[in-house]
Amino acid sequence: MPVKNPKSKKYAFCCYYVILGDVAESAVRAGFCREDALTEGIKLLETQECREIIARLRNTLSDGGNVTAGLKRLAFGNCSDAVYLVFSDELPPPDVIQGLNLFNVSEIKRVKGGGVEIKLFDRLKALEKLFELENTFSDKDKATELIKALADSAKDGEVIDD
Repeated sequence: MPVKNPKSKKYAFCCYYVILGDVAESAVRAGFCREDALTEGIKLLETQECREIIARLRNTLSDGGNVTAGLKRLAFGNCSDAVYLVFSDELPPPDVIQGLNLFNVSEIKRVKGGGVEIKLFDRLKALEKLFELENTFSDKDKATELIKALADSAKDGEVIDD
């Protein structure tokens, strides 16, 4: 659902960009027209305000960047456009295909007999990788806390024996 207020449109773009990691798709979802989405999205990314919003949102979500965003899309993304494509009697026009969200599709091929085969990325593997990344962030935070505690105790003049 497009956002009417331009300031809200900017914030919506930033939110989508943090989750999707795709400039054009984020702009479209925020309410920009598809034809101008890429250029408008890039203009927004060039502003200091958007970069600050994105950094704050990534920090809030403990997002490791585009890899994590991509894994989230694979694990939790919608596959309805792929299902639509499989069950279409004939190939949709290019403008319809361009509007489809096929991020979760790993392979499309025609099979003998006139059918179409679509393979999707494995959601369980994406969830496993997200779990591994989350543990990595958690372990990194624990290590940072330990180093900070050691540094603070060294400042206080404490001696730590082995």
